[in-house]
Amino acid sequence: MTVTLDEETAALARVQAAEQKISLSRYIGEVLRKELRHAEEYRAWRARTPFPLKGPPRPYPKREDLYDRPVFRRR
Repeated sequence: MTVTLDEETAALARVQAAEQKISLSRYIGEVLRKELRHAEEYRAWRARTPFPLKGPPRPYPKREDLYDRPVFRRR
């Protein structure tokens, strides 16, 4: 696979990879994997049905349900 980067981006990526003591190829793969995972989580969040505001009263959703995304979980 060939990836084309401008010189500034390539230099920054090389520095980041070196700081993490991994190859540039592995660094790019990890960055891409994180970005794709984030995009998938966002699509799943957007696909959820909205909380109905009309009709009989219903309890509010639980905090855990609203914030059930890895980015909000404590480590």
